[in-house]
Amino acid sequence: MKHIIILLFFSSLFAGGDYQSPAYSLLHAIPFVGILLSIAIIPLINHHFWEHNFGKISLFWSLSFIVPFYLLVHSFSTVFEVLVHTLTFEYIPFIFLLLALFTVSGGICLKGSLVGTPILNLMLLILGTFLASWMGTTGAAMLLIRPLLRANKWRINKVHIIVFFIFLVANIGGSLTPLGDPPLFLGFLKGINFFWTTKYMFLPMLYVSIILLVLFYFIDSYYYKKEINKPTETTDLKTIEVTGKINFLFLLAVICSVLLSGFWDPQYPVHIYGHVYMELQNIVRDILLLIITFLSVKFTSPEVRSQNGFTWFPITEVAKLFIGIFITIIPVLSILSQDGGSLQWIKDLCYNDIMYFWVTGLLSAFLDNAPTYLVFFDVAGGNPDILMNKLSSTLLAISSGAVFMGAFTYIGNAPNFMVRAIAEENGVKMPSFFGFMAWSFLILGLTFISYSMIFLM
Repeated sequence: MKHIIILLFFSSLFAGGDYQSPAYSLLHAIPFVGILLSIAIIPLINHHFWEHNFGKISLFWSLSFIVPFYLLVHSFSTVFEVLVHTLTFEYIPFIFLLLALFTVSGGICLKGSLVGTPILNLMLLILGTFLASWMGTTGAAMLLIRPLLRANKWRINKVHIIVFFIFLVANIGGSLTPLGDPPLFLGFLKGINFFWTTKYMFLPMLYVSIILLVLFYFIDSYYYKKEINKPTETTDLKTIEVTGKINFLFLLAVICSVLLSGFWDPQYPVHIYGHVYMELQNIVRDILLLIITFLSVKFTSPEVRSQNGFTWFPITEVAKLFIGIFITIIPVLSILSQDGGSLQWIKDLCYNDIMYFWVTGLLSAFLDNAPTYLVFFDVAGGNPDILMNKLSSTLLAISSGAVFMGAFTYIGNAPNFMVRAIAEENGVKMPSFFGFMAWSFLILGLTFISYSMIFLM
């Protein structure tokens, strides 16, 4: 995190002056492409170098956008205001929520005699898929990934288990409520009814989940039969013990804090800097999330976290990489949101609901899915009443695209990165960036084609 602090410190030295509207060109998107290629390629070439330098790489690409941007606008004040806006409205709420869910869920340890058979693994995936909509994909993923890894520690062939876990628990399972995934929460803040997603996304989520769960069971059964040294013991549900139970209260507090910022509107904007104002309810939410994180650390026994194999590395990796992604993605999203801009042709592709699904989804797999959702929410008219009723199928296409296709890449949704990091900490050799995409485009691609043909025609 020290690189992030240095970056913000030097930016603040030049704060002041009037805001100038930035005019980006596609050349300003090069740093974003650079950071994506770095994430994909450098770990393949030298994994050890990547583990020790990914924060510096993120900083390099951030500065690769900031310096040319300053040369474009010739105003440190403008540069600083753009950074403050991105950090205040996007990065800080994103990382504070992840930090709280990561810390709280990591303080809950599920112990017992769990043996990774196809049936047990299927049950854990079903449980995680169900929980993801009510405690967030991050919360559900962090709660269950470690028990799943411990249950399958004896297995040689287990990469597919983590891949399907990312598909279902870290992404698709978060489809039913605004608590599940950030795009849906932004829709809620825009005026979409809290239970609209539950009503309209239930059958699509059920359809996609059942296909993936059935496919997982057959694939896992195949690999299970290939295991030579199967353990003699079996899963004994009576031995299951949960420690760190106080974190369930903290988890409830996280959910209430998020809902607070959606239901409470004091209409009191707080001036941050320049033209940047932040609503009071969002500031209160972020402060509460930090307090909950602190309380979880204070009141959870270190032994519980130790037994859970908890470390801070996954959230550190996400924090350092995603600040670079959030900064370098600024010009891409800005150009995409412009009418008649260089990327207008992408929005013009959305001539029916199927195209809304695929365009929103594929961009969400490589861009941040929350602002991508907002771009196409506005392309579809931006009126929540019309979208929930007359254009409900269009809103379904945008919502399902943003949530489902976050599973296409490691950067599609932050929990993907954390699950991968935790799995590798536990000795699982996860697929590379492109290797994971091979899994996802083969399995999810065919599934989503059938989904779009059935539900969006």
